[in-house]
Amino acid sequence: MSHRMKIGIAGVGAVGAAVARALDRGDIPGCSLIAFSASSAEKAIAFQNALKTPVLSASLEDLALRADIVLEALPPSLFDRVAIPVLSVGKTLIAMSASQMLDRQDLIELGARNGGRIIVPSGAILGIDAIKAAAVGTLHEVKITTRKPPSSLAAAPYVIRNNMTLHQLGEAVCVLKGTVREVAKEFPANVNVAAAISLAGFGPDRTLMEIWADPSLQLNTHTVSVKSDSSNFSMSIQNTPSFENPATGLITPQSVIALLRQMSAVVQLGT
Repeated sequence: MSHRMKIGIAGVGAVGAAVARALDRGDIPGCSLIAFSASSAEKAIAFQNALKTPVLSASLEDLALRADIVLEALPPSLFDRVAIPVLSVGKTLIAMSASQMLDRQDLIELGARNGGRIIVPSGAILGIDAIKAAAVGTLHEVKITTRKPPSSLAAAPYVIRNNMTLHQLGEAVCVLKGTVREVAKEFPANVNVAAAISLAGFGPDRTLMEIWADPSLQLNTHTVSVKSDSSNFSMSIQNTPSFENPATGLITPQSVIALLRQMSAVVQLGT
């Protein structure tokens, strides 16, 4: 590449902070951390002090103006506050909140009008390359099953609202099943992996999903099964929690780092 890509990071939680530190260490060739946005002034100052190189703390709107690429690593409710400014000025958005991309033709059109791009990393899920390839032909069924320790689901509003008792389970219990769209309405913070799978293939109305509370597990496990005219396959991944936030898999920020490295790589692997 003829110049270094300027990276802005919206949110310095488990994902944003890990990617920022990798940029600060120089672990991502061709990329530089230009600015970040934190949830408070205190958090911004603490994060700045932890970096080797001085980096500007900016508002979500300013990130779009300063950076070539903005990583969105925010609570889903804040997604539009970074996505719209980035796409409005023709920049590239790396969207971690994949659930917020369901039915967002408006964002796709906004990016198309202004030369912007939206990239959804693989995050904590696997098999997106294979599903994209299978979708070139004919998909027959795509299903994702998420199994979590009961403690990680006990505080979910859907569980509380339905008076579901998940402590001291003797066996795995299906908490909810349906299409990705149906499950996303009840578990918006837990369906980014499923949303990414649906966007790669069948879409949210035909991709099936089940969420289970499984007392035999200590780590979140995702299993994807696909039936198509070209191949049938099934894949499972069990994610180690990140240090900052047990709800975020350690592989999630690593997938962003791998994506940024690929952008300037001479050899690119995968579709």
